[in-house]
Amino acid sequence: MGGVYTTLLKEDKDVGAIYQLGPQTEGVPPHWMSYVAVDSADKTAAKVAELGGEALCPPFDVMEHGRMVIFKDPTGATLSVWEPKEHFGVDLFGAPGSACWCELATTDVAKAGAFYSSLFGWSLKESSDGMPYTEFGNKGQMIGGMMPMDGPQFQGVPPHWTVYFAVDDCDATAEKAKALGATSCVPPTDIQNVGRFAMIQDPQGAVFSIFTPL
Repeated sequence: MGGVYTTLLKEDKDVGAIYQLGPQTEGVPPHWMSYVAVDSADKTAAKVAELGGEALCPPFDVMEHGRMVIFKDPTGATLSVWEPKEHFGVDLFGAPGSACWCELATTDVAKAGAFYSSLFGWSLKESSDGMPYTEFGNKGQMIGGMMPMDGPQFQGVPPHWTVYFAVDDCDATAEKAKALGATSCVPPTDIQNVGRFAMIQDPQGAVFSIFTPL
């Protein structure tokens, strides 16, 4: 990628990273990218193509840290996979100040569900409490979710993945984000029997969500 790469730490543990978009990413808006750990980036890229997805670049090494590839699923959502070498990934997950969930918004839930379950072996748990929702499971642990892009709020929005960060107080964090120059996309909202979330766009345009569990 080139340029400066900055690792984000929480209590001296890796929770993510940021880098500046350059000429090679012209036209790509600021965004958060989620990664899925795999045994082989090359084999995963080949399987993506077999399942109707599209690798956006050939698999490549990130120095001695690992090997990765970025792809689009058959509905158009972008995701990355990471084959770890010296760097496995985040050290902290689910604690306040770290990522806690990833969510796919897609125009075709059935097609996306079949793709990801075949690609990664994820289980699918469907729910209709309040709204249609599918949870992704990996070896018995729920790791993310999927929702259909129904309604006028999705007009002109492409299928996409959103990362959620855990916070102690959703409302207070949303207010702090606005004070720091962010824009509220979805105000703090209750998810019945689950917790409270908000969706935020940072000052440069990258969108993410925050979440406080019950």
